[in-house]
Amino acid sequence: MHAIAYYRNEFISYLESATKTKEPVNLYEPITYILGLGGKRLRPVLVLMATDIFGTDYKKAFDAALAIEIFHNFSLVHDDIMDDAPLRRGKATVHEKWDINTGILSGDAMLISAYQLFENYDGETFRALAKLFSKTALEVCEGQQYDVDFETRDDVTKAEYLKMIEYKTAVLVAAALKMGCIVAGASVQEQDSMYAFGRNLGIAFQLQDDYLDAFGDPKTFGKQVGGDIIENKKTFLYLKALELGDESQKRALLDLFSIQPQDPSNKIEAIKEIFTDSGAAEYTQKEIENYTIRAFEVLDKLAITDDKKALLRQFGENLMTRKV
Repeated sequence: MHAIAYYRNEFISYLESATKTKEPVNLYEPITYILGLGGKRLRPVLVLMATDIFGTDYKKAFDAALAIEIFHNFSLVHDDIMDDAPLRRGKATVHEKWDINTGILSGDAMLISAYQLFENYDGETFRALAKLFSKTALEVCEGQQYDVDFETRDDVTKAEYLKMIEYKTAVLVAAALKMGCIVAGASVQEQDSMYAFGRNLGIAFQLQDDYLDAFGDPKTFGKQVGGDIIENKKTFLYLKALELGDESQKRALLDLFSIQPQDPSNKIEAIKEIFTDSGAAEYTQKEIENYTIRAFEVLDKLAITDDKKALLRQFGENLMTRKV
């Protein structure tokens, strides 16, 4: 086994060699741009790690890892259009740098390119990867639709929200691990256990993302801090503030989420204060820890060596304490 940074560097080298701008330039240049913006590359790293963990050369999983990274970035391109987001990883979003039509079409091409990569696998491996990918891609779309729906609903429950982030974020993390297992020829039980580990880790990851959206450092977060607040998204922080806050805090929160000021800075600060004073911020941090612990409980039961468990545990701990 290798260090996490090793897998990341290996994947980035493969990504750079496999993604080149070609004709028509206006279709492929935005793809090269978004894939070159960096990011944590956590999903492809998980594909490679899982393949290695179950005794197969991680290089055999490069195409599956690239497929999941391209799909993830495709979803970001379209999400940014839907959210009218100006920044992605600290740089202009695709639709800001080019235009909305380019963002839509280049995103479509990315989705198709992701599917094409599975054609490099034979027989049952191809079938299993494609089947998992189709299921996961559709769930991600369902999660995005729930997210959009929640913006105009005042009765979103915590259970609904957790389902939304499971579909929008966690299933792709889980699928990354399972894809590595599929490439390695791991048993169905091992595939399912790794999927469960990834699912819990993915929920923790998204809760952390929600928290950082409000309380992250703009210099390291890479996105517009307070973006969820500006969009009136019913995040876990919001739902817990309504549940834990006193009557004046609840009224203030509902009032603030009903307005769209031209300068949102005061709104953002006022809502962050409610999140903190109500206990919602602290509760969210505890939930991040709880889902990470659940992931580790699944990990502990896996029949793999301790050094492999330690590597996956390190990955989870890094997600739980991240600042970006």
